[in-house]
Amino acid sequence: MVGLLVSISNLTTVPWDNNPTGQTIETLTSDTAVTFAADETKGVSADTAGNAALDQAGTYEVSKRAVVLEVARDGTLVGSPHEVAVDENGDVSQQTPDNSTDTGSGTGDSDGVTQHITVLIREPVGAQGKHPGMVFLHGAGYGTAYNSFGDVAETLASAGFVTAVPDKPVWNTSDVTRDYPASARAYDAVVGLLRDSGNVDADKVGLYATSESSWIAQYVVDSDRRIAFQVLLSPMVFTPRQSLGFFVSQDFALVGANEGYQSIVRRVFNSDAALVGLHNFDLDLPETTAYRVPTLVAYGSKDVMTAQVEGAKRILTKAHEAGNWDVTIRSYPIANHVLRLGDESQSGTQFADDYLKDLTAWASGTALGLQQTSERVAGSTIYQSIAVPDELRPRTAMTAYGLILHVDTVLLLVITAVMWLVALGRRVRWRWGGRSRGASGRRSGNDPLGFTHGFGNALVTLSITTLATLLLFGAGLAQVILAVMRLDWGAAPDEEPGMIWWSWPVIQVVCTVVVWAWSRVFARLIEVAVDRGILAWPPRAGAIRSVVSGSKPVLASTRFARVLFWLTFAAMLHVLFVFAFWGLFIY
Repeated sequence: MVGLLVSISNLTTVPWDNNPTGQTIETLTSDTAVTFAADETKGVSADTAGNAALDQAGTYEVSKRAVVLEVARDGTLVGSPHEVAVDENGDVSQQTPDNSTDTGSGTGDSDGVTQHITVLIREPVGAQGKHPGMVFLHGAGYGTAYNSFGDVAETLASAGFVTAVPDKPVWNTSDVTRDYPASARAYDAVVGLLRDSGNVDADKVGLYATSESSWIAQYVVDSDRRIAFQVLLSPMVFTPRQSLGFFVSQDFALVGANEGYQSIVRRVFNSDAALVGLHNFDLDLPETTAYRVPTLVAYGSKDVMTAQVEGAKRILTKAHEAGNWDVTIRSYPIANHVLRLGDESQSGTQFADDYLKDLTAWASGTALGLQQTSERVAGSTIYQSIAVPDELRPRTAMTAYGLILHVDTVLLLVITAVMWLVALGRRVRWRWGGRSRGASGRRSGNDPLGFTHGFGNALVTLSITTLATLLLFGAGLAQVILAVMRLDWGAAPDEEPGMIWWSWPVIQVVCTVVVWAWSRVFARLIEVAVDRGILAWPPRAGAIRSVVSGSKPVLASTRFARVLFWLTFAAMLHVLFVFAFWGLFIY
């Protein structure tokens, strides 16, 4: 049995190469400031330091207006955009459904689902002529126009930009079924909305994408050749399988999780998610054109989710292949995944010291077409702890086996739990009034279910031990996930990993003991069966009849107890197979 379980654990093991580890990119200067050369032909004079004198944050007052679009998943606008009244605080005075879905009249994609998307537009007050525009693309979650990017959009608008923050286009998708090409079409509809505004230069509209939306930005830049520039904040450069596999594996290691828990990540990210209808793991990203426009890439040194070194190299390589050498990279000390200082789970955290200033300068100078004079790669040293797992691939056979195993295990545990509730009811009735039936011989005097030779007590003990081990496994994994979430929000990992380290070897030991204990039970079953003549060939005359009738039982005198035993055994065996699938029998 141990040999079988060890074999399963080894067969489901996924090779994983973390090398090279500790990769770095040394920046050319620690000064993150972005400067440009003055150009009188473009109406840009020099400041006292000799750099281009650009509009700064706070140059203009900012006004707000809200526009509602109804967008289908194919990018089609259903009806005409219409404005919604906004009060003096910039809030909607007549609330409209944000991120709601309804079934249209068939216009749009094949299932007719559309989404009302509110777009909050900020404009500089009193600025003359046409202005550059910026459309904001949401990262993970369900952001709306009114709770996302407020400080960045306000800052850029006060420096002369027209900014547009839409509700995140999600339709009827979830976090794991997000339709990225459809989202790109919706965001491009917002780009079109800005271009149609009378105060926006249609050829100077750019994108601001963060984290997950950097995948979407690739589709927008690929399909819309008029996109002028893009800001990528902690971009996920590689496919979701590679990007998520990298950051989850890295974070499991950073929080001090046992190597066993880390091996779970490898199995998960080598799964064939398409078997359950999830097709986003292996996006066909349009990298050849994704970085063809002027690009600002911003990282935080405390970001534990992004492959910064390999990501920066990949962006530079693809940009150069597309003929674009206008790529600026900035790395900010102490900043987290969203360039904030401190714990991201707390509201009101501030951006890294000079990020907004640098962003505004880069966007303004780039929109004007000025020549950048500052270093292209600046800030703190860019660091990456492990390599991006390029070897990840969908393993269909392993995934199918795992799905069948886990579904069967859950079903068996539910059925077994029902059987044990029935058994508990029988025991209660026996204790409170049916005890005298033991004298008839129908049940043994000390066991209302009819178990013999102590098999009932052994079954209860081993089942409780196996389920307690399963509970410990779940608790250990949950603790690892919570530690990773705290780390991703910007909190420091605990100095002592505690349960997330010691629980794995403890579970391994208990699993081995459980297998040994079950073997003792079966050894006893064999002894009793030999004594009853069941295992003789041919079987002793009348032996089978006496066992089936319960007059000379091997396991139990009642059919219910025998069914309960073998059903419980099957459920506990499946639990052990689940442990083996996740690698608990690799010593």
